[in-house]
Amino acid sequence: MSKILVVDDSPVVRSFHTNILKMSGFKADGACDGIEALERSLTTPYDLILCDINMPNMDGLTFIRRYREQEEHAPIIILTTQEDEVHKEKAYKVGANLYLVKPVKPKNLILHIRLLLGGEP
Repeated sequence: MSKILVVDDSPVVRSFHTNILKMSGFKADGACDGIEALERSLTTPYDLILCDINMPNMDGLTFIRRYREQEEHAPIIILTTQEDEVHKEKAYKVGANLYLVKPVKPKNLILHIRLLLGGEP
């Protein structure tokens, strides 16, 4: 069973995505910002990470850069309200695998996750 980390400063959004993942057969943890996500990633290996961009303390782009500096290779999906190309380009540059704009239909999110994990849709 794949383990996924949901990184979002909104408790409602974090809980929503965590519940969707659990109902779809994944194990899921949550982190409220990049600092907590980095701490969790040091002790728990994750198969995939869902990450917002705009968060207090450490934003999503900084988290991804630091996570990749640790030689971690889990796929990362950005889930954000930022639709502009500048954020998208920066996200891919620091190591994101996919950039999705919220809201994302749960069915589509699970499809992307399964594809990135190398499974069938």
